[in-house]
Amino acid sequence: MRVSNPADRRRGFEQRLIVDSGALYTIVPAPLLREIGIEPDRVQRFELADGRVVKREVGGALYELGELRAPAPVIFGKRGDAPLLGVVTLEVLGLTIDPIRRKVRWMRPMLLSLRGGGMRCATDCTGK
Repeated sequence: MRVSNPADRRRGFEQRLIVDSGALYTIVPAPLLREIGIEPDRVQRFELADGRVVKREVGGALYELGELRAPAPVIFGKRGDAPLLGVVTLEVLGLTIDPIRRKVRWMRPMLLSLRGGGMRCATDCTGK
């Protein structure tokens, strides 16, 4: 996966990331992000799998995988944080996780349509 500065795509690097369906945002080592001029715009709290809560800096990055390209949030990883590919980044790239085959695959984007003043969801809105 290529991670770039959204303001200057020439400033970027290739990063191997572990796909994690439980991770919301992508985590990249902070020094690599700062090296290409990406700076955090906020600090956010995150709950770890063991229940602990940690604070991490968050900014924006441009992600590229083959022909796919999209901006998404990035967590500035600290020492000991594994580089992870989160579901927000996957979704903005038009990708999803196939849990049966344990593969990342392309997904057809779906839109919410409005008809006659009511809403019609692209998936079952009732949760059934």
